Amino acid sequence: MNIGTSKAERTRNFIIEKTAEIFNRKGYAGTSMSDITEATGLTKGSIYGNFENKEEVALAVFEYNRSLVFNTVQAQLEKAETYFDKMMVYGSVYKDVIASVGNRGGCPILNTAVEADDTNVPLQLSAAKALFSWKKNLVDIIQRGIAAGEFRDGTDAEGMAVSIIALIEGGVMISKVTNDYANMDRVLATVQQLVKGIRA
Repeated sequence: MNIGTSKAERTRNFIIEKTAEIFNRKGYAGTSMSDITEATGLTKGSIYGNFENKEEVALAVFEYNRSLVFNTVQAQLEKAETYFDKMMVYGSVYKDVIASVGNRGGCPILNTAVEADDTNVPLQLSAAKALFSWKKNLVDIIQRGIAAGEFRDGTDAEGMAVSIIALIEGGVMISKVTNDYANMDRVLATVQQLVKGIRA
């Protein structure tokens, strides 16, 4: 039998899916085992039969929440035909991403990075890994765009990637704190201007 369809795997996935929004809203420290058992309808013994501890659940949930965002963006990237269009995706799609994850407690990377900073190394490392992956994807698109003649030679791909990530995550934070998602429009317009600025 395929391990992905085993009862244990289905139970793990069930726990992850049922607790994903709770962890994203309440954070690791704020989510109790009672929250987990209430959301899943499972006993504490069943939870610990599938995960070693709450931290292991949180790590799996973070990856699940991160993948929801990643998959939404990736679907739009695959539709974009040029490297310029791919970069412009980041200046448009995140409004929809943030609107959807906003209903689930906000951006999982931002939430986890802020909460885990200096308090939970495994979660902090997971957030860092997600950011490094995001940056790598952006740098790769920019470098390919330079090679294809779409972006200017000498463009600082890494600097541009970090700036775009900082703008988007900052926009998420401001929009969530103020409950005004018009702020995200302003941030994404700035991202688009940055991308247009490196066009060859």
